[in-house]
Amino acid sequence: MIDARAAVLHEAGDDPRLTDVVIRPPVDDEVLVRIDAVGICHTDVSVAARWPAKRLPMVFGHEGVGTVVAAGPGARAAQGQQVVLTFASCGGCADCVAGRPAYCDHSTDLNMRGDRRDETSALRLDGGPVTGGFFGQSSFATHALSRPANTVVLTTDLAPELAAPLACSVQTGVGTVLNALSAGSDDALVVFGAGAVGLSAVMGAKIAGCRSIVAVDPVPERLALATKLGATATLDPTAVDVVAALGDLTGGGPTLAVDSTAVPQVIATALAALRSCGTLALVGLGALNAELPVGLILAKGLRVRGVVEGDSDPHTFIPRLAELVRSGDLPVDELITTFELTAFDEAWAAAKSGRVIKPVLLTG
Repeated sequence: MIDARAAVLHEAGDDPRLTDVVIRPPVDDEVLVRIDAVGICHTDVSVAARWPAKRLPMVFGHEGVGTVVAAGPGARAAQGQQVVLTFASCGGCADCVAGRPAYCDHSTDLNMRGDRRDETSALRLDGGPVTGGFFGQSSFATHALSRPANTVVLTTDLAPELAAPLACSVQTGVGTVLNALSAGSDDALVVFGAGAVGLSAVMGAKIAGCRSIVAVDPVPERLALATKLGATATLDPTAVDVVAALGDLTGGGPTLAVDSTAVPQVIATALAALRSCGTLALVGLGALNAELPVGLILAKGLRVRGVVEGDSDPHTFIPRLAELVRSGDLPVDELITTFELTAFDEAWAAAKSGRVIKPVLLTG
């Protein structure tokens, strides 16, 4: 067993706190990764807030980056390689085989429920098992175990803090625009919500060469950053009629919209703003149900589709994102505020409040 530190959620409704734990060595196709940086995502915060008491203690974290320090006999990554830990998938269902691992038949079990919390668990605290395996990693820790499907070897030399957000938030935002929507120079695209995912979508739209890129958010600082990252216009929804303004800015309404808010009223606004035959991509985790204006959707021939992890195959898309970061075409550093692992409490509070866009913990 290896001594480690992890941010452990001990009691329901509480916040995780740094705790001494131990982690077992890798078996089968697993690798043991020394975590160098890990992003805090809205999903970590929202799932931790409703995690059941019977499954505690628990370690979250799903944007880990680090170095392989040990490997099981069937592992694909080798000791010494830099890896990004992303979402887990089974590799064998129809969607995985077809190159759509984000829609794996077993995605909920592999990503959102953690491990079995028994003798097979990676982590232990005071001799008892700690629930881990969140997104196949639980990387709010100095060390994590992962498996081939969610272990992406980086071939581009990248600072860990820049690589961490590629695992989820940047992959989701950029991938939604480039993969799911196939945006191009003829498109006018609007992004609702200028958080890490929304601002990543703005950067993706710039990479795609969209003729118009509009960011909608009530926070002036986030709108200013959206402009810096490529938005051709910004809108404060508390100050203007968003539908009318988008019509003016895009010459008749956007062809594409990305909603990262999961707020039903915002989704309705996005649909009302789209021009005929436009497409709305839903990427936010929030409200599980929302009323849709079916008559409007039918009359205008609109498309509404959900997008998970940017429709990406992470083993090809994350290296592509890393190269875009290296070339300067994807300035993720503009999103990031770094914290030492010892300042986990401060970083977690910043994520919960939205004070910073993408907190990244440096654990090395």
